[in-house]
Amino acid sequence: MISDQPINHLDSNMMLADDALLTKAADWHSAGHRLALAFVIHTWGSSPRQVGSLMLVREDSQIAGSVSGGCVEGAVIDAALEIIKTGGSQRLDFGVADATAWEVGLSCGGQISVLVMAVSETGFAPALLIDAAKSLAQRLPVGLCLPVNGGPARQAASLPVTSELVDDEFWFMQAPRPQIIIIGAVHISQHLASMATQSGFDVTVIDPRRTFATAERFSGIKLVFDWPDRVLDEMALDQETALVALTHDPKIDDAALHLVLGKPLFHIACLGSRRTHAARLERLAAAGFDADATAKIKGPAGLDIGAKTPAEIAISVLAELVAAFRGKTAI
Repeated sequence: MISDQPINHLDSNMMLADDALLTKAADWHSAGHRLALAFVIHTWGSSPRQVGSLMLVREDSQIAGSVSGGCVEGAVIDAALEIIKTGGSQRLDFGVADATAWEVGLSCGGQISVLVMAVSETGFAPALLIDAAKSLAQRLPVGLCLPVNGGPARQAASLPVTSELVDDEFWFMQAPRPQIIIIGAVHISQHLASMATQSGFDVTVIDPRRTFATAERFSGIKLVFDWPDRVLDEMALDQETALVALTHDPKIDDAALHLVLGKPLFHIACLGSRRTHAARLERLAAAGFDADATAKIKGPAGLDIGAKTPAEIAISVLAELVAAFRGKTAI
């Protein structure tokens, strides 16, 4: 039976990446809410969400994330609301041949199993949730072992390669989201930051110019009002990081490049014409960076799609970045 209680969907919550969902869960618990976590632990065929996908359900029916894109979520929410009251966990299995699956809408020809765990000492312990959120905030991966037939979740003895169901245990691996650092709170950045966030990237915009760096222009985006070299020096710049410089101001863009060229970023790009980029390379060479280091910079940034407007330029920049992240050669 699907609950007729109103479900409170918040658009911002629905778009949160799974690592942000663990942080959201920790925040909800710290605020005094009771909640449950629902993990996709097994799929077969045309299942709408992959193994490791996560949804949060709060005692007031507020939800965040997704386990099926809408197909079975009514039943999962019902189960979660009961588990919040009792503690512990429950495995839910849905398949195309299952009458319940048809009732809740899983008509896509697949199967899906979901493990629902209350945030409780007999399910997903609050301390474990808080530790996971702290690790992800430090850009450290999280590995957890979740018994599927009852029993509390625990930290994995070693980091799983991927999330997978092994016998009666679900090994859950959550890596921090890839991050995009945008230098310059310009008009293009407004579009790029929004689209990149919706694409699952952790976005930070940095600009020392108060005229550009305003919360009104970047609502919901992490915005830092400071010089990039000071900010970047305190950030984790790893292989899951990209930087895009958009200010056209050498004092700002070059300061960022000096900090990242020696780091293992998967993508570095700068906006500007070929002449502007040639001048940039000359300045970097004069500062002591060799050709191998500066060859990592994509300039001008973005794919050649004939972009004219700020939004179109942002699309071209993001497309080139996604291609780099996925290991594809941008055409």
